[in-house]
Amino acid sequence: MKSGTIVVITGCSSGIGLETALYLSERFVTVYPTARYDHEVEALVKRGFDNAMKLDVRNPEEISTVISAVLEKEGRIDVWFNNAGYGQMGAVEDLPTDALREQFETNLFGLHECTRQIVPVMRRQGGGKIIQHSSVLGLVSLPLRGAYNASKYAVEGLTDTLRLELEGSGIYPVLLNTGPITSRFRENAIATLEKIDMENSVWRERYRKSLSSSSSAPFNLTADAVASVVHRIILDDHPRPRYYITKATVLLGFLKRILSTSMMDKILLKV
Repeated sequence: MKSGTIVVITGCSSGIGLETALYLSERFVTVYPTARYDHEVEALVKRGFDNAMKLDVRNPEEISTVISAVLEKEGRIDVWFNNAGYGQMGAVEDLPTDALREQFETNLFGLHECTRQIVPVMRRQGGGKIIQHSSVLGLVSLPLRGAYNASKYAVEGLTDTLRLELEGSGIYPVLLNTGPITSRFRENAIATLEKIDMENSVWRERYRKSLSSSSSAPFNLTADAVASVVHRIILDDHPRPRYYITKATVLLGFLKRILSTSMMDKILLKV
């Protein structure tokens, strides 16, 4: 491994962010995990992360503060992992525009602001890696997840463009297309249904089923499946532009390439 790799991770209060921070720190990577709220930062400190910092990716000043603090202490940032995000549930016809806007504020605009601020740093130091947490739902869409689907499709387009613009710079933008991972993501997504007028919706039975269901998705993996891929990216001098994580992503990504739109829709309606 490259000696003294410096990694900043957003969205480390739980799930993939936290597990990745733990996984990397156990492998002697210097990790700066960040979280949105003070009590979450305190929890990270109690887990042994003295480097934990407060960062709401919707706040450009907090992003600048984190970058400046890490640079002052370490002199560089080798890897920035844009992991922060959540899933807004709801049919497109039920989705308040404010809920869609809020989804994009974190999943896209926050990610973009972090990226926009870290690129000049990496240009000055001659290279680096920016890991963008997309999803299998940045490749295909599922019903009742329109806001999340749209935010991840946008991450895909933004990162594909960034990769072309950074060619030859030594900076590698990398997309992670994760499928179902054990975390609080689904629980948190279901909580967003409070923004939907469920009782007056034609989709109310589907919403009720989502609220009562406790089953996990097929091909579900634990969060260390993502952490191990992030570790591989850190070790690789020339990482791939995209990594599929979970069999669900591999399968659906393959089918998207070979099937017509109408055939793909029939499959997705059964997922």
